[in-house]
Amino acid sequence: MKWCSALSQSPDLVAAIREAAASLREDLAGAEPNLILMFLSEHHRESFREASALVGSEFGSGLVLGCTARSVIGAGLEVEHGPAVSLAAALLPGVTLQPFHYEMSDLPDEGRARQVWRERFGAAEGTPHFLLLSDPFSFEVEPLLRGLDEAFPASRVMGGVASSGTTPGDNALYVGSEVHREGLVGVALSGDIEVDAVVAQGCRPIGSPMFVTRARENVLYELDGRSALLVVQELYRSLSPEDQDLCRGSLFLGIEMKEAQAEYQQGDFLIRNLLGSEEDSGALVVGAMLHERAVVQFHLRDARTSAEDLDVRLERAASQLPAPVEGAVLFSCLGRGAGLYGEPHHDSTLLRERLGDVPVAGFFCNGEIGPVQGQTFLHGYTSAFALFRPRALRH
Repeated sequence: MKWCSALSQSPDLVAAIREAAASLREDLAGAEPNLILMFLSEHHRESFREASALVGSEFGSGLVLGCTARSVIGAGLEVEHGPAVSLAAALLPGVTLQPFHYEMSDLPDEGRARQVWRERFGAAEGTPHFLLLSDPFSFEVEPLLRGLDEAFPASRVMGGVASSGTTPGDNALYVGSEVHREGLVGVALSGDIEVDAVVAQGCRPIGSPMFVTRARENVLYELDGRSALLVVQELYRSLSPEDQDLCRGSLFLGIEMKEAQAEYQQGDFLIRNLLGSEEDSGALVVGAMLHERAVVQFHLRDARTSAEDLDVRLERAASQLPAPVEGAVLFSCLGRGAGLYGEPHHDSTLLRERLGDVPVAGFFCNGEIGPVQGQTFLHGYTSAFALFRPRALRH
């Protein structure tokens, strides 16, 4: 297995693809890649339709998978302003690739999802892993994630939501020679490949874990038998002035992922947005469905916490993985990057500091796909790394 990554900031798409492809061919020493990942910045909008054909002409029979984005990541750089094309190429001996494109109408009923997905992807050797790229306006990704988790509980499902536009039809999704403006594209990878996930939600808990004692759908009425809004107001008054400032714009709710834990730590919760409050009822509106007796805890996010969370998770991966990582794809939220850290290339640089000179490609997403406590979710404000290595070297 071999991965390599290249990036061009040429404003001309043809020149950019040629420049990046030439760099990849040099790294591959003439070998033909099985998989080519392609991420285009929104500055190449006028040429979106031609991109996959241009890459195909450079690499022959390799499978192209990609999408368009506001900002892209490649060759250790995170280009958040200005034109950029990121290409990654992978030699994957012993790996079977199954590309696909789905519209919402293609998804099975949830009662049949396990059977349908196992029939479509279960025949290849080994447990399949999935890379997914979706359009934010035409595809609801959560039903697919639930179905894949049920069908393949040992698989990794990673990906991101395209971010190059603000209206339907603005984004482009690429799979093989096809260009789609709607739906979801992806590839199932089976055989001699392992995909490890590092998902950094970048939040720290405040206050104490509490039980949900009254809720309806995504409206949270009571925590430990008390008004949810009153609990937040009391928590706010207990915080330092610095955390009070954060609380006004960066307060989130963490929801337990494993029941019956004796204690909870940072990373044990699925982080979800607080969407508003109801003054009359004292309720909070949460960006997730809730059920009574669930354990929740409020969280704050800032640059320091985000950096420390990612650092801890990458260090853990470096110490626990049984073999070196050959390549990585980074799905990072539009709310991270220089706008969060005050400096460019932060997450890509930290990956290389902790795991070595790993080729990395990716983009800044409208939503990031990755697992928390063994279940796959669509996240926000997250950096999700898909790490690739040969399965044959797994313990």
